[in-house]
Amino acid sequence: MKTKFLTYLIFSFAILALQGCQQSKGNIVKTVEEFENAVKNAVPGNVIVLANGVWNNAELKFDAKGTAGNPIKLTVEDKGKVTLEGQSRISISGEHLIVEGLVFTNGYTPTSEVISFKKKKGVYANHCRVTECVVDNFNPAERMESTYWISLYGKNNRVDHCHLVDKRNKGVTMAVRMVDEDCRENNHRIDHNYFGYRQNLGANGGETLRLGTSHYSLSTCTSQVDSNYFESCDGEHEIISNKSCGNQFIDNTFYECRGTLTYRHGNDNVAQGNFFLGNEKDYTGGIRIINKRNKAVNNYFSDLKGYRFRGALVIMNGVPNSAINRYHQVDGGVFANNTFVNCDHIQLCAGSDEERTAIPINSIIENNVFYHDKKDNVFTVYDDVAGIEFKNNLIGDNLNNIENKMTPTKLEVVANEFGYKMPQTDKGVGCTLAKPAATTENTGVNWYAKEKGELQFDTGRVIEVKAGLNTLFNAIASSQAGDILSLVESGDYVMDKSMELGHPVSIKSASQDIKPIIKSSKAEMFMIANGGGLKLKGIEINGAESPDYAGNSIVSTSHYSMNCNYKFLMEDCKVTDLDVNHSFDFLKVYKNTMADSIVIRNCFFSNITGNIMLLNKETDDLGIYNAEYVVIENSEFKDVQGAVINLYRGGTDESTFGPSLKLETCTLANVGNGKRNKTGSAIYTHGVQVNTISNLKMDNCNYLDLYMSNGEPITNLSHIEITDSNGIKYNNKSFNASNVSVNGKALK
Repeated sequence: MKTKFLTYLIFSFAILALQGCQQSKGNIVKTVEEFENAVKNAVPGNVIVLANGVWNNAELKFDAKGTAGNPIKLTVEDKGKVTLEGQSRISISGEHLIVEGLVFTNGYTPTSEVISFKKKKGVYANHCRVTECVVDNFNPAERMESTYWISLYGKNNRVDHCHLVDKRNKGVTMAVRMVDEDCRENNHRIDHNYFGYRQNLGANGGETLRLGTSHYSLSTCTSQVDSNYFESCDGEHEIISNKSCGNQFIDNTFYECRGTLTYRHGNDNVAQGNFFLGNEKDYTGGIRIINKRNKAVNNYFSDLKGYRFRGALVIMNGVPNSAINRYHQVDGGVFANNTFVNCDHIQLCAGSDEERTAIPINSIIENNVFYHDKKDNVFTVYDDVAGIEFKNNLIGDNLNNIENKMTPTKLEVVANEFGYKMPQTDKGVGCTLAKPAATTENTGVNWYAKEKGELQFDTGRVIEVKAGLNTLFNAIASSQAGDILSLVESGDYVMDKSMELGHPVSIKSASQDIKPIIKSSKAEMFMIANGGGLKLKGIEINGAESPDYAGNSIVSTSHYSMNCNYKFLMEDCKVTDLDVNHSFDFLKVYKNTMADSIVIRNCFFSNITGNIMLLNKETDDLGIYNAEYVVIENSEFKDVQGAVINLYRGGTDESTFGPSLKLETCTLANVGNGKRNKTGSAIYTHGVQVNTISNLKMDNCNYLDLYMSNGEPITNLSHIEITDSNGIKYNNKSFNASNVSVNGKALK
């Protein structure tokens, strides 16, 4: 009997040991059905494992209840070898669940959220965790279709060590949703995540992280955002949009991010121990302050170029008796022990206008250090700062001093042992930080590469192309991203097919002695498709063989929405005889397309019945536009019936950056006088935020038309000579002009 009992015990322990091994390895599932069955039968301590491979169109519903000591875990067989593609998503609901190792790529969510801590309204996740997950370029084709990558509902949840890169469409990358009482005072933690490249959306709705919304902004949230790394998060000027109360932003790094950590709504929030590193990139900013008892303490700001609402420190004016979705007065703000090194703009009472008249009150700027070795004027005061106490702040002795409220000091700046520039003082002021807590090494995952999604030219092969029929078309068709098509013969490169560019490609003359001429019998010669870009150098384009179709163009974007920004660069080129019909344009774009940059240098255009650049398809007046940077330099335009440029941004939305136009050292002769020129202008800009026109000659041309709107546009005109022309038209005189003459008279 004892022998049988002993045998039974040995057998039982063996079974338990085997079960333990199986449980530690987990239950491997290979289909969505197997996953659903495993979830249905899951008990505390279970591990569900997705098998290696591609899970296509997988909608996972992880609804279960673990315990604090024995959570239920969803993981993968091998990290990096399980991808959820197509129309895939996961919803998490229940308690004490862990999701680990998922990779979403090559697709988009079939709903509005990729990872959601919610089954349905009122059924949320609590005490759950998403860790080491990846969402990479998981976007719908429609640029303005709004989706969220991660939405936190419920309470006491955590998102950590995730890798979130290349969001291209409208919608917040990660959001804390406070839709009802079960989602407030939530104590979420968002930490050690890598928020990578997010392209400029050119519209509102491009935040990387948002906590709350204006509707619930006076409700308490109590989320902690710490130790995250934000790199090139350029979606809009609110990198983080705080719209709730009681949140903490601690030890995060913002590296070359256009925009700011913005206390847009909500009270009693704290930003502490953060690094803002601009590296002199345009529009890089720090912290923007609105509302009550918000703090920015012991932060480091370096080489930030942003101005107005994107300054290194921006303290806003409010609206008296503000509606919940406008601007509440800054009251009780504390801005202490921060260090600012080579930051171009500190903005106080920003946004002051006829509506925003409530100045900051009961606030203090204390124990900060301000240093700049290239500028002497970094402070801009838009209104009365009587409600701000300035105490024990040091500024470089070359800087302008706000009503003598700070202490000018000869500051020496040296790089510390980690390479960060620190002003040396013995006053016990400024930040105590030596290096960022969050780095690319300790955020995100270590098994998925951190790469920027920026479009790159001239990084591939050099492909030689001879003159002839469709030789260039065939070369483009066989090219890959970054390839250079070298035109090695003088003569005609003729195409009877439209060339669609789905990746960046360069087309260049092989040398200055070779004179290639590109001709086409199609209405569109080059069409930049989603993901594409075009660089032209040293070639001639002739439109004589183009068909007689109204609306011809040499270069166009896709006719449909593009969720990937493009670049078009052109240098040392000649464009002639776009005259087979009455409206032959050079560059034409379509709605919901966005250029990061359009650059034309050292080019000659003549005999063109349409326009050179039509960048005017966003006419809904919502602050959306078609190109961020437009540069035209050292170029000549002759006998152009339309406009050299029609650049349009309408509306009053303040969430975007541009557009920015630089027109320098150009000559216009007989431009803009065609009967079909709708603007009646040779140059037409509407709502351009930075408009720099210099060394310009215009003869026998229609108007130089400047329509300035939205915020504080910067318009500088210098060394402009206009003769036998209609002159300059503008809606107000809020621009700077020097050495500008119109038909022999100086512009005053």
